[in-house]
Amino acid sequence: MTKHSKNNTASSIFSYAEYKKLDYGTKRQRLGNESMRQFDACSLCLQRAREPLSCASGHLFCKECVYTDLLAQKKDIRRQKERFEALHQEEEEEKERVKEAARQRVLHDFERGQLGLGIGHHLNKQAKDGGADANGPRGTKRKFDFDLDKAEVMARQAEEDALRQIELEQAESRKSKLPDFWLPSLTPTAGAGPLKDLKLGTLCRAATPAHPLALKNLIPVSFSALENGNSDAKSDVSNCICPSCKKALSNNLLLFLMKPCSHVVCKTCTDSLVRSARQCVVCDHKLGNGDIVELKREGTGYAGGGIAETSKKGVAFQG
Repeated sequence: MTKHSKNNTASSIFSYAEYKKLDYGTKRQRLGNESMRQFDACSLCLQRAREPLSCASGHLFCKECVYTDLLAQKKDIRRQKERFEALHQEEEEEKERVKEAARQRVLHDFERGQLGLGIGHHLNKQAKDGGADANGPRGTKRKFDFDLDKAEVMARQAEEDALRQIELEQAESRKSKLPDFWLPSLTPTAGAGPLKDLKLGTLCRAATPAHPLALKNLIPVSFSALENGNSDAKSDVSNCICPSCKKALSNNLLLFLMKPCSHVVCKTCTDSLVRSARQCVVCDHKLGNGDIVELKREGTGYAGGGIAETSKKGVAFQG
């Protein structure tokens, strides 16, 4: 093997080792059992859940972690609402400024018409219509009738015409200037568009995609521990068992939570005992159709169970 065989730069493709050293593109890595979150671990802090709570989809959290996360989301939502109200107020003020400009143009045109400096075509048309519709012989005194509603309609129509005229003038002025990204004065800008009121709510961060999560919808979880097992809280090995078959719980088992009584049972006991009797095997509590929730597991380390691969996306270099 020559000296420069491993540093070949004339190839049109990357080798496997070169591709792994890149800082961009999508990278995929298979996960082992040691990389999986345990079935009784919190989805936020990744430690063994303390006072575990579950959402309606089966994601497990510590009580302290989920309360802190929901509180932080509510504060963020409050800030976003305040920002939205400020933008909405700015939009209303801009509309008022545009209306005031249109109103000032209407008054200016009216004053010019009264002084005889520039009588608009609409004034001439109104004068002609008034002469054609005049009742009675010439030289007789006509009665002047003032209609307030008609005057308001005419004023509103005049303001709308002035608004359209202002928009046309602004469009024509923009056409005369070519956009240029290098000059700040000629940089094209895009409007924000109309603001839409969005309903914001707290979300479950463990789900993909995230689903709504409320504090009142959290379900307490009670794992059954082995009586003669190791009760040391610092131990990494879990001593949780199924209360029916006494099987040790792990990521290899599918676990189901009973919402009314908070007990956790394995899949075998749930299918053979719980669903048929429609009651909990521990406390004999009656269960409904939606009272059995499957607890989500991150993976087993095997391709057939849970997550077996993770990916990381990076931005490619753009010269």
